[in-house]
Amino acid sequence: MRMKNKKLISLVCLLSLAAACAVPVLAAPTGNVSGVIEQTWSSAAAQIKTVVNNVVFPALDMILAILLFVKIGGLYMDYRKHGQLEWTPAAILFAGLIFSLTAPSFIWTILGI
Repeated sequence: MRMKNKKLISLVCLLSLAAACAVPVLAAPTGNVSGVIEQTWSSAAAQIKTVVNNVVFPALDMILAILLFVKIGGLYMDYRKHGQLEWTPAAILFAGLIFSLTAPSFIWTILGI
């Protein structure tokens, strides 16, 4: 009987805590949820664009450039060792680097921001 009381008390405490922490959320007096979401997106879109242009794309460019130079060094070493040149991985990295360098100029028009 005592274990049942402990479980019941802990359940009541948990439900009371959940009820106390629950805050009613209202989108607007008219209940227009989509308008609130659109307003939030329009205010955050400029900040997202700035962060992506100033942080994400340069970091991606740096990573791809480092990988390209490492791959070119490895290609040279393989060419000296085996006499064969496998240029496909370097070409793929170069194409990815060119794409990520030019992406900020056209990606936002595609996304409509």
